[in-house]
This record gives sequence, C-alpha cells and structure tokens, in this order.
Amino acid sequence: MNELTISLDQASPRPLYEQIYAYIKDEIQNGGLPRDERLPSSRMLARHLEVSRSTVALAYEQLLSEGYIYSQPGRGYFVNSLEGLYRLPADFDVPAPAAEAEHRWAYDFSPSGVDLGSFPGNVWRRISRGLLAQDDPYFFQQGEPEGEEELRQVIASYVHQARGVRCTAQQIIVGAGNDYLLMLLCAILGGRRVCAMENPTYKKAWDILEILGNEMRAVAADEGGMEAEALEKSGASIAYVMPAHQYPLGIVMPAGRRRQLLNWAAAGEGRYIIEDDYDSEFRYRGRPIPALQGLDGNDRVIYLGTFSKSIAPAIRISFLVLPKPLLSAYRERGRRFSSTVPRMEQKILAEFIRSGAYERHLNRMRSVYKARHDALLESLKAHPQAFRVSGEYAGTHLLAALPEGVKERQAAEAAKKADIRVYGLSEYEVVPRPAGRAVLILGYANMEEEKIKRAVSLLTEIVGQLHGRGKSGV
Repeated sequence: MNELTISLDQASPRPLYEQIYAYIKDEIQNGGLPRDERLPSSRMLARHLEVSRSTVALAYEQLLSEGYIYSQPGRGYFVNSLEGLYRLPADFDVPAPAAEAEHRWAYDFSPSGVDLGSFPGNVWRRISRGLLAQDDPYFFQQGEPEGEEELRQVIASYVHQARGVRCTAQQIIVGAGNDYLLMLLCAILGGRRVCAMENPTYKKAWDILEILGNEMRAVAADEGGMEAEALEKSGASIAYVMPAHQYPLGIVMPAGRRRQLLNWAAAGEGRYIIEDDYDSEFRYRGRPIPALQGLDGNDRVIYLGTFSKSIAPAIRISFLVLPKPLLSAYRERGRRFSSTVPRMEQKILAEFIRSGAYERHLNRMRSVYKARHDALLESLKAHPQAFRVSGEYAGTHLLAALPEGVKERQAAEAAKKADIRVYGLSEYEVVPRPAGRAVLILGYANMEEEKIKRAVSLLTEIVGQLHGRGKSGV
C-alpha cells in the first residue's frame, strides 16, 4: 500500500479535496500507482495529511465516480485499470482558431444592428445570481418541449398588452431563435407547402423555408405591403409577412391591407399567415397598429416574436403563438422536438419581464433609437439632391434612394474606401426587380448621433461625386 506523499498548499484557492484528487489521478495516469494497488483508508490518509476525513472522502468519491479507483466492501479502495478511460495528453493544448479578424468599420449602417452598450447587464446578472443561489437542480433538468409554463404565461400577458395578441400560454412555443421555430413549424404543418413572401424580403427566412422543402413564391409588394390579389394568383397556402415593419422596405401595413390578407387566409382550406413581428417595439410616428393575430377571427395567423432585437442578439429566445386548431398537430408531431432553450435562461427572461426591467429597458431603448433615427433622418433630408428617404416610421433602419445614374454597387464600393459600410436593397431581392433608382438600407441602432451625422456627411460627398461623374459621362 502506497503512503501517498501528498504536499498540500493550505494557501491555495483550490480546495484541499481537489488537490488530493488531482495528485492521486496524476499518479494513476503516470503509472506511479499501479493497477489494483490498495489506497490508504480515508481515516489513515486524513490523519497523515492532517485534514478532515470528509475532505479525503470527497477526493475518493470523485476518483470513484470518474472510474480511476474501485471499492471492495470491507477492504477499501483500489486503483482501477485505465483501459477505456478517456485521458487528455499532458501537453494537450487547443490552438487558437486561425480565422481572419473581422474588420471593424468606422461607420456601419447595419440594418440588423442593436446598441449592445445599452444591454441591461447589471439587472441580468443580478437575476442570474439570485437564481443560481437557489442551488436548485430543477434548472439543469430538461424542461417541457414547448418551454417553461412560467415564461409562456409571462409572454402571453406581455404580447396581449403590448401588441393585442389574443392567446393562452398553451398556444405559445418557446425556441432558440426564429430559425429553429420555422423548422418546428414546418414539422407541425406537415408536408410540402407553397409559401409566399414579399420581394425584396427577409432572405434568411426564405432560404430556411426553401431548404425545408417548401416551394417558394415571390409576391409583389406595393406601398401597403404584400398585394392580396398577387398572393391569390401565386397559389400559396402560406403567406409570410411582417406587417408592423416589413423587412427591408420598412412598410407599415395599413389596416385595409391587413383585412385583405385575413380574408385570403379564411377563404381557403389549410391557409395560414405567418406574422413575423420582429421589431414592433420601436415605432416613432402615430399609434402602434395591433398585431395581425389580434384581428384574426378565424385562427389563421401564426404569430412569430423574438427578444433578440429588443434585448440582444445573443438572447436566442423566440416564440410562436399557434392558432388553436394547430395545437393537436403540435402535440402529435411538434412535441417530439426537445426544448432548445435552457431552463435557466427561460427563468431569467421570465423574471426580467415580470419584474418590470424589460419595460424599463424598452422605454430607454425607444428613446435612444428615436434620437438616432431623428439624427439620421435630419441629416439625410438636409441633402434632398442626394437621398430620397422612405420607411422611416418604425424599426431601426430606413431606406435612402440615390440619384438616377448612381449604381448601388458603385456607391457601396466608394463608401467602403471611406470605411463606411452600407447595404444595397438588391441584396434582399429573391427575384430581380425592374431596374430603377439604387436604394441603400441604412441602419442606425449601433451608431451614436454624432457618428451618424459624420457618416452621412461623408456619404453625401461620395454620392455627389458619383452623380457628377454619371452626368458628365465619366
């Protein structure tokens, strides 16, 4: 029996039982303790090291649980065979990825940006610490497939008050992002569908629906959004729309057009509307128009919401509100998909909303984004010869049409040389549209007002130069 000459560091922040565990583990791995070697009893080793017996017992329990030792009743602990045990080599090192560093633009008009500097980190951490202090193993068990009822109750209350959505917690499905929820929704609806989306549109949703086997149709959009007559002619049974703020055109769908879409859905068997309400929290003119779902009296609208835009992209928590007729299909097919959001994160978000912290955060962000919206709008409208603005009443981006003769790619390349990143509307087309004036999509969420003004000033000079060349034939 080996005496185990362990040297413990009483001043180390590492617990004593971990030091004992690490020493014995290393000795076993390095061959210092051969197979079937008997270890000192916990009482004997504790006396030798002048520590409590429970400290040694904890070390032995850890070694036992990992398979480094085995016990024989009445005889003690013995070194186990290393065969079949997973071991990292002593010089194991994980090299840093050799990925090229992403360029940090001086001015980035990203339409998907958010102000990460305003993330309510102190509140989020306080809630997280409070929950972890409960030391409840419940948080680390797999939850219900549709998400925790507590969070679903909170979401049901919130979307009813804020967006006029009419639903119960039982209609809500929580998931890690809209990508997952669209995949789940396709499983619930079953079979291949013909899906219609506006053009230009949110291409990521288009690509996901197409990859999942659906037949996609691009439907024309006018100043009111998706045209109901064109939708009818498309032969689609699913219409994917963003009535509160169409992406990327920025259209706020009027009440009359909403009613036309609801009538289209009610007129055909198996027709549904997917309402993507991705950024309805941010509106700067007029009263908010209630969600399409709240106007639906025929259970044909599937409501899709997210917290990624209003809190932070890394908060990958989105939700579906299913019409009641689809609940049986969800129970039959959808519940086979496990929840993709950890219980702890769901609990944190539920408490964040219930405590009023989410409401305070939204009010603060509305003020921040409105100031940036106004700064961008004022700067652009000061140069009507260079920009024609549209889509400016909601969300966190707007559109700026360029003078005739200025090409979109040409403007983007010239802006790039000035360290300005802009985004062309053609990037969001799923079917090429008739040639017209080039349009830039300018997001303002991730730039402060003074920076926005400087960027627009530089962009105005660039557009002016390009326009002058175009008129001169250069």
